[in-house]
Amino acid sequence: MAGSSLLTLLDDIATLMDDISVMGKVAAKKTAGVLGDDLSLNAQQVSGVKANRELPVVWGVAKGSFLNKLILVPLALAISAWIPWAITPLLMLGGAYLSYEGVEKVVHSLHGKDKKSDEAREQRLRNLSQQEAAAFEKKKVKGAVRTDFILSAEIVAITLGIVSEAPLLNQVLILAGIAILVTIGVYGIVACIVKIDDLGLWLKEKSSSLAQGIGGVLLTLAPKMMKVLTVVGTLAMFLVGGGIIAHGVPAIHHFIEHLAADRAGIIGSLISNGANLVIGFIVGSIVLCVVNLAGKLRS
Repeated sequence: MAGSSLLTLLDDIATLMDDISVMGKVAAKKTAGVLGDDLSLNAQQVSGVKANRELPVVWGVAKGSFLNKLILVPLALAISAWIPWAITPLLMLGGAYLSYEGVEKVVHSLHGKDKKSDEAREQRLRNLSQQEAAAFEKKKVKGAVRTDFILSAEIVAITLGIVSEAPLLNQVLILAGIAILVTIGVYGIVACIVKIDDLGLWLKEKSSSLAQGIGGVLLTLAPKMMKVLTVVGTLAMFLVGGGIIAHGVPAIHHFIEHLAADRAGIIGSLISNGANLVIGFIVGSIVLCVVNLAGKLRS
């Protein structure tokens, strides 16, 4: 009897692990698009700090991301169990906020170009006192963690939608596994991206001509990559925010699907993403106007 019970238990565990593996793969595929946005957003969020403080800032944001998911996973399970209707409105609020942040970045960037050059900004950052630099880093980390919260919420919601019919244990294990893998993967890659210039400098000092050549390429590539990621990260705010809002309004979602369905392959994808981007920009602009108006009325 004991041997039979043990075999039954092992068989149940094997079945459970197989189910978790299959659903985990599906969840990873579904969240891949959001992960790309998460990566570009966080890479550009931690740019602008001193070179010797880049990794501590990335680590600070990664810790905040772990805390976000520690809050979101049980919260998502509780909402799904008791008030499932609240998931979509909450996600739409997050999408509106993400779009607002994107518009705010665009406006700030346009004003910044009118007032001072990139060189002046870099000089100002170099001249920051230790106390000012610490405050600047803290602000960077806080902003990145806040943005990560919304992206993490979408990742958790997508994963929960896939495993909603599974037993509770499977849901908990898959959500926790995806949350841990996403955080380690995204911030590990972000850490590598922000240190590309240091790797280039290290290779440049080697005696090998090949190493020096690769180092020179990396040194040339690093600042351009960060500028590209800044643009891509801002666009990702509109794409993710607009996408969340579009999915929350069935009429808009079906209209975009209908437009994209008439076009095959890349064209259809461009139409869908372009529509999400426009929606994100419009909603973000509206929220920014409301926030500015509220600020003026209050003052």
